[in-house]
Amino acid sequence: MALGSCTSMTVHLYAARKKWPLEQVVVRLRQERVHVQNCTDCEKPDAMVHRIEKTIELIGTLDGEQRQRLREIADHCPVHKTLTSKIVIETVLG
Repeated sequence: MALGSCTSMTVHLYAARKKWPLEQVVVRLRQERVHVQNCTDCEKPDAMVHRIEKTIELIGTLDGEQRQRLREIADHCPVHKTLTSKIVIETVLG
């Protein structure tokens, strides 16, 4: 849910700044675990990874270039950047 709402807000803010006629953004996410294929540095050949499919519906009278740019901007939301980077989580007792 964080990825979907972050994507929507990022796209909305960008379109508003550009004064583009974006009325609504609908983000649908589908998550699954899939086998890693052709992975040269995997520890286990039968390893699984999380795969998220993000479908974005842009509602408004946007032209093709605006739609393409908003699709690119969608990948710049902070949650998307975090999920696609290397993450180290350390748990400590406080």
